[in-house]
Amino acid sequence: MNIAIIGTGYVGLVTGTCFAETGNHVVCVDIDKAKVAKMKSGVIPIFEPGLSVLFERNTKNGRLSFTTELAKAVEDAEIVFLALPTPPGADGSADLSYVLGVAKDLSKIITKYTVIVDKSTVPVGTAEKVEALLLENLDKDLFDVVSNPEFLREGVAVDDFLKPDRVVIGTSSDRARQTMERLYQPFVRQGNPIFFMDERSAEVTKYAANSYLATRISFMNEIANLCELVGANVDNVRRGMGADGRIGKRFLFAGIGYGGSCFPKDVKALAKTAGDYGYDFQILKSVMDVNQRQKLRLVQKMSDYYKGNLSGKVVAMWGLAFKPNTDDIREAPALEAIDQLLAAGATVQAFDPEAMENVKAIYGDKITFVNSKYDATKGADCLAIVTEWNEFRTPDFGELKQQLSDSVIFDGRNLYDLDIAEGSGLAYMSIGRSDMNVSEEG
Repeated sequence: MNIAIIGTGYVGLVTGTCFAETGNHVVCVDIDKAKVAKMKSGVIPIFEPGLSVLFERNTKNGRLSFTTELAKAVEDAEIVFLALPTPPGADGSADLSYVLGVAKDLSKIITKYTVIVDKSTVPVGTAEKVEALLLENLDKDLFDVVSNPEFLREGVAVDDFLKPDRVVIGTSSDRARQTMERLYQPFVRQGNPIFFMDERSAEVTKYAANSYLATRISFMNEIANLCELVGANVDNVRRGMGADGRIGKRFLFAGIGYGGSCFPKDVKALAKTAGDYGYDFQILKSVMDVNQRQKLRLVQKMSDYYKGNLSGKVVAMWGLAFKPNTDDIREAPALEAIDQLLAAGATVQAFDPEAMENVKAIYGDKITFVNSKYDATKGADCLAIVTEWNEFRTPDFGELKQQLSDSVIFDGRNLYDLDIAEGSGLAYMSIGRSDMNVSEEG
């Protein structure tokens, strides 16, 4: 099939590359000329494990190409995917200007039947808005609008796309349904379902899924905070809960809050949509409040340890991305921690395997960026662990004790077993567990 992907962010580029991998001819279009030039020369603008191999293979064999010309991209396309940004506005609503702007442009260049697919995360009613704009210049028999939300996790997005738990397709058109079913058949050969539904239900499904997962995270962070007060261990609680088949094990890890491009934006957007329809979605408001407080939790522990005085302290920070295996720093807890530490007069020495250039674009020389995790701890008073990259899981505690002048780790991701931490000779503070070997400064 001939496919056009409009937008080459995480969703668009992964989507286009994976469709090309199954034999389709895919043209990706973006207005960023420099970005398109890089992709044409073989440079991938994002870090996503497993993407480079597929990208190189499919560009080399001509199934995946790039352009800045919208008309050229959709000229032969049977399906056009809108994979455009929908950033949150000040009131939490999703900004649809990119999606609707492209829909208006498409209405002027489509000349044959085309399935227009909303791949972006969009609020209820967007498919109808896209259709209305297309109808300004097109007859209805020239297109159908489909809602096909993505459920990709950054860091494992390629696997998620190639082996989806499910595919959700919202359409009221039999013709569009047949086209989309044919497109996705190679990805569900093992029997995972394709759910066909109306467009509005598909739009809600995406927001509901992400908001529920964010709710689980915030709930466990509240449990972790309670565990600290009552002397319980949140890891034991998590295991006891997760063994219940009605609950399951995933998204029950305590930490310093969720971030990224999806959860924060989608929770806000769903709450805003509910408000627009006169419904007070109280759970989501609590989820957002809890998450914002939790992002402050690690620096609060540091402040408590140093009796409210972080001025002059040198903090080694391991991890900047909002999660491991990505360079994405959108809504990353690390940024909140850096802002708090700088405001308190501390100095930050940071290391992340992939995200340092993105953070450097924000902070410049306000913090120090180093080449390895142990370079970050050289000359530091303490260590703050913010992102759970695998390379941080088995450190040399002896070297850390030698390098950290205050011999203390503040672990926002609970990477280390408490027994191991206890034997390290370091003070160790984590989330929702007993703090080990703590002897407050002063």
